[in-house]
Amino acid sequence: MRLDLFLKNTHLLKKRSQAKKGIEFGRITVNGKEAKPAYKIKIGDIVEIDYETAKVKFEVLEMAERPIKKSEQEKFAKLISKERKELFE
Repeated sequence: MRLDLFLKNTHLLKKRSQAKKGIEFGRITVNGKEAKPAYKIKIGDIVEIDYETAKVKFEVLEMAERPIKKSEQEKFAKLISKERKELFE
């Protein structure tokens, strides 16, 4: 499954286009390395997303072939860490 599609289907990002742009700008990494939107995500991969207000790291537990309910998110992506960022430093 493609990285950008996984991020959309698990509601980690709202749109596939957001995932694609985030990956292209280096704000989303897989296993500590830059990846492309078409990267084939695997179970056990560690994905880090640098949002505007937080940096989130999670482990891929299961593939989400279709959009899931937000309440099911924990079955597919296990949160490892969440670091809040200050907007005005």
